[in-house]
Amino acid sequence: MSKKYDALVAREKKVVCQTYGRYPLALSRGAGARLYDVDGKEYVDLLAGIAVVNLGHANAELAGVIAEQAKKLVHVSNLFYQENQIELAEKLVATSACDRVFFCNSGAEANEAAIKLARRYMRTVCYKDAGEIITVMGSFHGRTLGTLTATGQGGRIKEGFDPLPGGFVHVPCGDIEAMRAAITGKTAGVLLEMIQGEGGVLPLDKDYVQAVATMCREANCLFMVDEVQTGMCRTGKFWAHQHYGVEPDIFTCSKALANGLPMGAMLAKEHVAHGFVPGSHATTFGGGALVSAVAARTVDIMRRDDIPGRAARIGKVAMDAFRAIQAKHPGKIVAVRGLGLMIGIELAHNGPAVHAELRERGFICNLAHGEVLRLLPPLIIEQDDLLAFAAALDDILTKDGE
Repeated sequence: MSKKYDALVAREKKVVCQTYGRYPLALSRGAGARLYDVDGKEYVDLLAGIAVVNLGHANAELAGVIAEQAKKLVHVSNLFYQENQIELAEKLVATSACDRVFFCNSGAEANEAAIKLARRYMRTVCYKDAGEIITVMGSFHGRTLGTLTATGQGGRIKEGFDPLPGGFVHVPCGDIEAMRAAITGKTAGVLLEMIQGEGGVLPLDKDYVQAVATMCREANCLFMVDEVQTGMCRTGKFWAHQHYGVEPDIFTCSKALANGLPMGAMLAKEHVAHGFVPGSHATTFGGGALVSAVAARTVDIMRRDDIPGRAARIGKVAMDAFRAIQAKHPGKIVAVRGLGLMIGIELAHNGPAVHAELRERGFICNLAHGEVLRLLPPLIIEQDDLLAFAAALDDILTKDGE
């Protein structure tokens, strides 16, 4: 490591809470699908800030929006009408079957809003004493106490934070009968990710998702989708649930909504949105003029440039390449899975070593659960960059057997 890197690490350890197991990189700038460390080394970015900068780093068009809007209005609070926020809401509604939007600052806050709306809708609109939220094992919904409890994982993620809030039920993922048994008169809603990202890039089965949506309708509870990681064109559709032929009553998004600026949103059907009234839920910063202006242009660019179609096309090329490597190295890759440019390559062994070697060769990706190479690149990445990553992975696995 360089002196610059070592100096930054020493400074960080003195003043920042040590909540992250950081990769041994100190990054200084980015451009498109490239990142550069403090010593100037170039990397192909296959992580996009964890599915955040879907339109790439230092996007010139968005930088122009930031500069222009910062000179006019950044923040006034939600006590006032703001045209930027209204324009963004109109554009988001136009991409989906939902009708109303609540803006916030993160994915966890969006999921908190979904949970609160589901419960309040049941009690104040349906006059039904139903507050339970059902999620599935392996899911990840956030780090607040509420969304942490909703998360269907145990271990260190929840260790030491008890007592956690009540009102959440977890069932095995993909088990239709377990879901059927869990839905009762006390159920406010079921919250699903169409693809479990933190769980290791695990797409849900279409028949299962449709069955759950049907169960929710029959039980008069809400079908909710967490699109925090899968939304904003990541999977080859604007929203991942559009692959599944379902219309959620509520869904959430965040990460890529403002291409790197902190923003989240919860979208709901008209009748469900009546569960919120003035004073029932709020946020100081959510949907401010600056982030709304950037998010509105982000949506414009994604639709204008057919970013969902691009993600689908390039994602298929990448998946085909990775599956060819899997066939070439039997026993070394357990599975290649995903949709669009949300891809998981599950290794049979040596995950940390392979991940580290890829980084040394100039490729940044995520390692989930010790063995899954998680790829969430900017959606503007070139096909050749993904094929170069595939060639590097092929070479590493070849040498691993020598």
